[in-house]
Amino acid sequence: MIVEVLSWQWVFFVNVPIGAVVLALAPRIVPESRSESASQGGYDVEGAVAITLGTIALVFTLIKAESWGWTSARTLVGFAVAAALIVAFVQIERRHPDPLVPLRIFSNRSLAASDATFLLVAAALFGMFFFLTLYLQQVLGYSALKTGVAYLPVSLTLIGASALASRLVDRFTPKPVLCFGLFVSTVGFVLLTRISGHSDYASHILPAMVVLGLGLGMAFVPITIAATNGVPTGDSGLASGLLNTTQQVGGSLGLAILSSVSTSRTTSALQSGSALPVALTHGFKAAFVVAAVLCAVGVVLALVLRPRRRREREDEEVEAVAISFIRCPGAPYCGHLARVVAFGRRMRGALAR
Repeated sequence: MIVEVLSWQWVFFVNVPIGAVVLALAPRIVPESRSESASQGGYDVEGAVAITLGTIALVFTLIKAESWGWTSARTLVGFAVAAALIVAFVQIERRHPDPLVPLRIFSNRSLAASDATFLLVAAALFGMFFFLTLYLQQVLGYSALKTGVAYLPVSLTLIGASALASRLVDRFTPKPVLCFGLFVSTVGFVLLTRISGHSDYASHILPAMVVLGLGLGMAFVPITIAATNGVPTGDSGLASGLLNTTQQVGGSLGLAILSSVSTSRTTSALQSGSALPVALTHGFKAAFVVAAVLCAVGVVLALVLRPRRRREREDEEVEAVAISFIRCPGAPYCGHLARVVAFGRRMRGALAR
Protein backbone atom coordinates (compact mmCIF):
# COMPACT_ATOMS: atom_id res chain seq x y z
CA MET A 1 0.00 0.00 0.00
CA ILE A 2 2.90 2.36 0.77
CA VAL A 3 4.38 1.77 -2.69
CA GLU A 4 0.99 2.16 -4.36
CA VAL A 5 -0.03 5.37 -2.58
CA LEU A 6 3.35 7.07 -2.11
CA SER A 7 6.42 5.55 -3.81
CA TRP A 8 8.87 2.70 -3.39
CA GLN A 9 11.33 5.03 -1.63
CA TRP A 10 8.93 5.26 1.31
CA VAL A 11 9.58 1.59 2.07
CA PHE A 12 12.89 2.89 3.43
CA PHE A 13 11.73 6.31 4.70
CA VAL A 14 9.09 4.71 6.95
CA ASN A 15 11.92 3.29 9.08
CA VAL A 16 13.29 6.74 9.93
CA PRO A 17 10.63 7.65 12.55
CA ILE A 18 10.87 4.13 13.98
CA GLY A 19 14.63 4.55 14.38
CA ALA A 20 14.14 7.97 15.97
CA VAL A 21 11.75 6.53 18.56
CA VAL A 22 14.18 3.71 19.35
CA LEU A 23 17.05 6.18 19.79
CA ALA A 24 14.95 8.31 22.12
CA LEU A 25 13.64 5.46 24.27
CA ALA A 26 16.66 3.11 24.41
CA PRO A 27 18.72 5.17 26.93
CA ARG A 28 15.70 5.32 29.26
CA ILE A 29 14.54 1.70 28.95
CA VAL A 30 17.63 -0.44 28.28
CA PRO A 31 19.83 -0.80 31.39
CA GLU A 32 23.58 -0.42 31.14
CA SER A 33 25.71 -3.57 31.31
CA ARG A 34 29.43 -4.17 31.01
CA SER A 35 31.47 -7.31 30.57
CA GLU A 36 34.63 -7.64 32.64
CA SER A 37 36.38 -9.50 29.84
CA ALA A 38 35.38 -6.83 27.33
CA SER A 39 36.76 -4.07 29.53
CA GLN A 40 40.07 -5.93 29.74
CA GLY A 41 40.42 -6.99 26.10
CA GLY A 42 38.56 -4.19 24.39
CA TYR A 43 36.05 -4.47 21.61
CA ASP A 44 37.12 -6.66 18.70
CA VAL A 45 37.24 -3.88 16.11
CA GLU A 46 39.68 -5.76 13.87
CA GLY A 47 37.45 -8.82 13.70
CA ALA A 48 34.32 -6.77 13.03
CA VAL A 49 36.01 -4.86 10.21
CA ALA A 50 37.52 -7.99 8.65
CA ILE A 51 34.31 -10.03 8.53
CA THR A 52 32.22 -7.06 7.35
CA LEU A 53 34.57 -6.16 4.50
CA GLY A 54 35.06 -9.83 3.63
CA THR A 55 31.32 -10.43 3.34
CA ILE A 56 30.85 -7.24 1.30
CA ALA A 57 33.66 -8.23 -1.06
CA LEU A 58 32.19 -11.70 -1.55
CA VAL A 59 28.63 -10.52 -2.21
CA PHE A 60 29.76 -7.66 -4.48
CA THR A 61 31.97 -9.97 -6.54
CA LEU A 62 29.15 -12.52 -6.92
CA ILE A 63 26.84 -9.77 -8.14
CA LYS A 64 29.34 -8.35 -10.65
CA ALA A 65 30.78 -11.68 -11.81
CA GLU A 66 28.15 -12.08 -14.54
CA SER A 67 29.02 -8.74 -16.16
CA TRP A 68 32.76 -8.97 -15.46
CA GLY A 69 33.06 -12.61 -16.49
CA TRP A 70 33.61 -15.45 -14.02
CA THR A 71 37.24 -15.92 -15.06
CA SER A 72 38.10 -12.23 -15.47
CA ALA A 73 40.90 -10.66 -13.44
CA ARG A 74 38.49 -8.44 -11.46
CA THR A 75 36.33 -11.41 -10.48
CA LEU A 76 39.32 -13.50 -9.39
CA VAL A 77 40.79 -10.59 -7.43
CA GLY A 78 37.44 -9.96 -5.75
CA PHE A 79 37.15 -13.56 -4.61
CA ALA A 80 40.79 -13.54 -3.45
CA VAL A 81 40.24 -10.38 -1.38
CA ALA A 82 37.09 -11.85 0.16
CA ALA A 83 38.86 -15.10 1.04
CA ALA A 84 41.85 -13.24 2.53
CA LEU A 85 39.62 -11.08 4.73
CA ILE A 86 37.59 -14.06 5.95
CA VAL A 87 40.77 -15.99 6.77
CA ALA A 88 42.11 -12.91 8.56
CA PHE A 89 38.89 -12.79 10.58
CA VAL A 90 39.38 -16.39 11.72
CA GLN A 91 42.98 -15.68 12.74
CA ILE A 92 41.94 -12.54 14.64
CA GLU A 93 39.26 -14.47 16.53
CA ARG A 94 41.81 -17.07 17.58
CA ARG A 95 44.16 -14.50 19.08
CA HIS A 96 41.87 -11.79 20.43
CA PRO A 97 41.29 -11.89 24.23
CA ASP A 98 37.59 -11.03 23.79
CA PRO A 99 36.71 -12.08 20.22
CA LEU A 100 33.59 -10.96 18.42
CA VAL A 101 32.76 -14.62 17.68
CA PRO A 102 34.63 -17.09 19.93
CA LEU A 103 35.36 -20.03 17.64
CA ARG A 104 34.80 -22.47 20.49
CA ILE A 105 31.05 -22.00 20.11
CA PHE A 106 31.15 -23.97 16.86
CA SER A 107 32.18 -27.05 18.84
CA ASN A 108 28.46 -27.25 19.61
CA ARG A 109 27.51 -29.50 16.72
CA SER A 110 23.82 -28.64 16.92
CA LEU A 111 24.55 -24.91 16.62
CA ALA A 112 27.05 -25.31 13.78
CA ALA A 113 24.77 -27.59 11.75
CA SER A 114 21.74 -25.39 12.34
CA ASP A 115 23.58 -22.24 11.25
CA ALA A 116 24.91 -23.96 8.12
CA THR A 117 21.42 -25.22 7.28
CA PHE A 118 19.84 -21.82 7.90
CA LEU A 119 22.43 -20.19 5.63
CA LEU A 120 21.17 -22.30 2.73
CA VAL A 121 17.49 -21.91 3.59
CA ALA A 122 17.84 -18.11 3.84
CA ALA A 123 19.65 -18.05 0.49
CA ALA A 124 16.75 -19.87 -1.13
CA LEU A 125 14.05 -17.90 0.71
CA PHE A 126 15.32 -14.39 -0.07
CA GLY A 127 15.67 -15.35 -3.72
CA MET A 128 12.11 -16.67 -3.79
CA PHE A 129 10.65 -13.38 -2.51
CA PHE A 130 12.77 -11.32 -4.90
CA PHE A 131 12.20 -13.26 -8.11
CA LEU A 132 8.57 -14.15 -7.46
CA THR A 133 7.82 -10.44 -6.91
CA LEU A 134 9.51 -9.60 -10.22
CA TYR A 135 7.57 -12.38 -11.94
CA LEU A 136 4.21 -11.21 -10.61
CA GLN A 137 4.84 -7.58 -11.57
CA GLN A 138 6.96 -7.77 -14.73
CA VAL A 139 5.47 -10.88 -16.34
CA LEU A 140 1.90 -11.17 -15.03
CA GLY A 141 1.50 -7.39 -14.77
CA TYR A 142 0.39 -7.23 -11.12
CA SER A 143 0.44 -3.91 -9.30
CA ALA A 144 2.45 -3.51 -6.09
CA LEU A 145 -0.71 -3.78 -3.97
CA LYS A 146 -1.99 -6.86 -5.82
CA THR A 147 1.41 -8.48 -5.44
CA GLY A 148 1.35 -7.83 -1.71
CA VAL A 149 -2.10 -9.39 -1.41
CA ALA A 150 -0.92 -12.35 -3.49
CA TYR A 151 1.73 -13.06 -0.84
CA LEU A 152 -0.79 -13.36 2.00
CA PRO A 153 -1.19 -17.17 1.65
CA VAL A 154 2.53 -17.59 2.40
CA SER A 155 2.29 -15.47 5.54
CA LEU A 156 -0.91 -17.05 6.84
CA THR A 157 0.25 -20.61 6.18
CA LEU A 158 3.64 -19.89 7.74
CA ILE A 159 2.01 -18.57 10.93
CA GLY A 160 -0.21 -21.65 11.25
CA ALA A 161 2.63 -24.05 10.46
CA SER A 162 4.88 -22.40 13.06
CA ALA A 163 2.25 -22.92 15.75
CA LEU A 164 1.94 -26.57 14.73
CA ALA A 165 5.71 -27.02 14.64
CA SER A 166 6.10 -25.84 18.24
CA ARG A 167 3.84 -28.68 19.36
CA LEU A 168 5.44 -31.27 17.10
CA VAL A 169 8.93 -30.41 18.37
CA ASP A 170 7.86 -31.20 21.93
CA ARG A 171 6.59 -34.57 20.78
CA PHE A 172 9.15 -35.65 18.17
CA THR A 173 12.25 -33.47 18.97
CA PRO A 174 13.59 -30.81 16.54
CA LYS A 175 15.46 -32.97 14.02
CA PRO A 176 12.58 -34.88 12.35
CA VAL A 177 10.38 -31.77 12.31
CA LEU A 178 13.19 -29.72 10.76
CA CYS A 179 13.92 -32.34 8.10
CA PHE A 180 10.24 -32.64 7.22
CA GLY A 181 9.87 -28.86 6.97
CA LEU A 182 12.91 -28.52 4.73
CA PHE A 183 11.71 -31.36 2.51
CA VAL A 184 8.30 -29.71 2.10
CA SER A 185 10.02 -26.38 1.36
CA THR A 186 12.08 -28.07 -1.35
CA VAL A 187 8.86 -29.36 -2.92
CA GLY A 188 7.48 -25.80 -2.82
CA PHE A 189 10.49 -24.44 -4.71
CA VAL A 190 10.15 -27.24 -7.25
CA LEU A 191 6.49 -26.28 -7.78
CA LEU A 192 7.60 -22.72 -8.57
CA THR A 193 9.61 -24.02 -11.51
CA ARG A 194 6.28 -24.78 -13.25
CA ILE A 195 5.64 -21.09 -13.98
CA SER A 196 5.33 -19.87 -17.56
CA GLY A 197 4.85 -16.53 -19.25
CA HIS A 198 1.06 -16.86 -18.91
CA SER A 199 0.74 -18.83 -15.66
CA ASP A 200 -2.47 -18.70 -13.71
CA TYR A 201 -2.03 -17.59 -10.10
CA ALA A 202 -4.54 -20.06 -8.65
CA SER A 203 -3.14 -23.11 -10.44
CA HIS A 204 0.60 -22.38 -10.44
CA ILE A 205 1.59 -19.76 -7.86
CA LEU A 206 -0.88 -20.35 -5.03
CA PRO A 207 -0.14 -24.09 -4.51
CA ALA A 208 3.60 -23.36 -4.37
CA MET A 209 3.04 -20.53 -1.87
CA VAL A 210 0.94 -22.71 0.42
CA VAL A 211 3.49 -25.55 0.33
CA LEU A 212 6.36 -23.12 0.94
CA GLY A 213 4.54 -21.50 3.86
CA LEU A 214 3.89 -24.90 5.39
CA GLY A 215 7.48 -26.09 4.95
CA LEU A 216 9.17 -22.90 6.10
CA GLY A 217 6.89 -22.60 9.12
CA MET A 218 7.72 -26.19 10.08
CA ALA A 219 11.45 -25.48 9.66
CA PHE A 220 11.94 -22.11 11.37
CA VAL A 221 10.86 -23.22 14.87
CA PRO A 222 13.05 -26.35 15.17
CA ILE A 223 16.06 -24.67 13.54
CA THR A 224 15.88 -21.85 16.11
CA ILE A 225 15.63 -24.33 18.97
CA ALA A 226 18.47 -26.43 17.59
CA ALA A 227 20.73 -23.38 17.12
CA THR A 228 20.43 -22.43 20.80
CA ASN A 229 20.09 -25.90 22.33
CA GLY A 230 22.82 -26.86 24.78
CA VAL A 231 24.51 -23.45 24.59
CA PRO A 232 25.82 -22.07 27.92
CA THR A 233 23.82 -19.19 29.36
CA GLY A 234 26.67 -16.76 28.77
CA ASP A 235 26.72 -17.63 25.06
CA SER A 236 22.95 -17.57 24.47
CA GLY A 237 23.07 -14.03 23.05
CA LEU A 238 25.96 -14.97 20.78
CA ALA A 239 24.12 -18.08 19.53
CA SER A 240 21.00 -16.05 18.76
CA GLY A 241 23.05 -13.34 17.07
CA LEU A 242 24.86 -15.90 14.94
CA LEU A 243 21.55 -17.32 13.74
CA ASN A 244 20.27 -13.87 12.75
CA THR A 245 23.56 -13.01 11.08
CA THR A 246 23.51 -16.31 9.22
CA GLN A 247 20.06 -15.43 7.88
CA GLN A 248 21.21 -12.03 6.59
CA VAL A 249 24.47 -13.31 5.11
CA GLY A 250 22.74 -16.31 3.55
CA GLY A 251 20.10 -14.07 2.03
CA SER A 252 22.73 -11.71 0.58
CA LEU A 253 24.86 -14.50 -0.85
CA GLY A 254 21.86 -16.40 -2.15
CA LEU A 255 20.38 -13.37 -3.86
CA ALA A 256 23.74 -12.60 -5.48
CA ILE A 257 24.11 -16.17 -6.76
CA LEU A 258 20.51 -16.51 -7.93
CA SER A 259 20.61 -13.09 -9.62
CA SER A 260 23.68 -14.12 -11.57
CA VAL A 261 22.02 -17.38 -12.64
CA SER A 262 18.77 -15.64 -13.57
CA THR A 263 20.49 -12.85 -15.53
CA SER A 264 22.59 -15.34 -17.48
CA ARG A 265 19.54 -17.42 -18.41
CA THR A 266 17.47 -14.35 -19.33
CA THR A 267 20.25 -12.92 -21.51
CA SER A 268 20.66 -16.25 -23.30
CA ALA A 269 16.92 -16.43 -23.97
CA LEU A 270 16.83 -12.86 -25.32
CA GLN A 271 19.74 -13.59 -27.64
CA SER A 272 17.90 -16.59 -29.02
CA GLY A 273 14.96 -14.37 -29.98
CA SER A 274 12.53 -14.93 -27.09
CA ALA A 275 10.16 -12.14 -26.08
CA LEU A 276 11.01 -10.29 -22.87
CA PRO A 277 8.31 -11.90 -20.66
CA VAL A 278 9.33 -15.35 -21.84
CA ALA A 279 13.03 -14.60 -21.34
CA LEU A 280 12.40 -13.25 -17.85
CA THR A 281 10.39 -16.36 -16.99
CA HIS A 282 13.28 -18.57 -18.12
CA GLY A 283 15.60 -16.63 -15.83
CA PHE A 284 13.24 -16.80 -12.85
CA LYS A 285 12.71 -20.54 -13.31
CA ALA A 286 16.47 -21.08 -13.27
CA ALA A 287 16.67 -19.15 -9.99
CA PHE A 288 13.92 -21.31 -8.48
CA VAL A 289 15.77 -24.46 -9.54
CA VAL A 290 18.89 -23.26 -7.72
CA ALA A 291 16.76 -22.36 -4.69
CA ALA A 292 15.30 -25.87 -4.65
CA VAL A 293 18.81 -27.35 -4.80
CA LEU A 294 19.96 -25.14 -1.91
CA CYS A 295 17.00 -26.22 0.20
CA ALA A 296 17.60 -29.88 -0.67
CA VAL A 297 21.23 -29.56 0.46
CA GLY A 298 19.84 -28.08 3.68
CA VAL A 299 17.83 -31.28 4.18
CA VAL A 300 21.01 -33.34 3.79
CA LEU A 301 22.90 -31.14 6.24
CA ALA A 302 20.12 -31.43 8.80
CA LEU A 303 20.08 -35.22 8.41
CA VAL A 304 23.83 -35.75 8.51
CA LEU A 305 25.19 -33.04 10.79
CA ARG A 306 22.40 -32.26 13.23
CA PRO A 307 22.84 -34.50 16.29
CA ARG A 308 19.82 -35.94 17.97
CA ARG A 309 18.72 -34.33 21.16
CA ARG A 310 19.95 -35.80 24.41
CA ARG A 311 16.54 -37.16 25.24
CA GLU A 312 16.60 -39.35 22.15
CA ARG A 313 20.04 -40.73 23.00
CA GLU A 314 19.07 -41.42 26.62
CA ASP A 315 15.89 -43.13 25.44
CA GLU A 316 17.91 -45.49 23.24
CA GLU A 317 20.41 -46.13 26.04
CA VAL A 318 17.63 -47.22 28.40
CA GLU A 319 16.21 -49.49 25.71
CA ALA A 320 19.66 -50.98 25.09
CA VAL A 321 20.09 -51.70 28.80
CA ALA A 322 16.72 -53.45 28.96
CA ILE A 323 17.55 -55.51 25.87
CA SER A 324 20.92 -56.51 27.34
CA PHE A 325 19.14 -57.86 30.42
CA ILE A 326 16.68 -59.79 28.27
CA ARG A 327 19.47 -61.31 26.15
CA CYS A 328 21.51 -62.23 29.21
CA PRO A 329 22.25 -66.04 29.36
CA GLY A 330 20.54 -66.21 32.72
CA ALA A 331 17.45 -64.40 31.59
CA PRO A 332 15.40 -67.52 30.78
CA TYR A 333 16.01 -68.74 34.32
CA CYS A 334 15.26 -65.39 35.93
CA GLY A 335 11.80 -64.85 37.37
CA HIS A 336 12.04 -61.09 36.94
CA LEU A 337 12.19 -60.79 33.16
CA ALA A 338 8.82 -59.07 32.95
CA ARG A 339 9.87 -56.58 35.63
CA VAL A 340 13.03 -55.73 33.67
CA VAL A 341 11.03 -55.00 30.52
CA ALA A 342 8.45 -52.98 32.46
CA PHE A 343 11.22 -50.99 34.15
CA GLY A 344 12.76 -50.16 30.78
CA ARG A 345 9.41 -48.98 29.45
CA ARG A 346 8.77 -46.85 32.53
CA MET A 347 12.18 -45.23 32.17
CA ARG A 348 11.54 -44.47 28.51
CA GLY A 349 8.22 -42.87 29.40
CA ALA A 350 9.80 -40.80 32.20
CA LEU A 351 12.62 -39.55 29.94
CA ALA A 352 10.13 -38.72 27.19
CA ARG A 353 8.10 -36.64 29.66
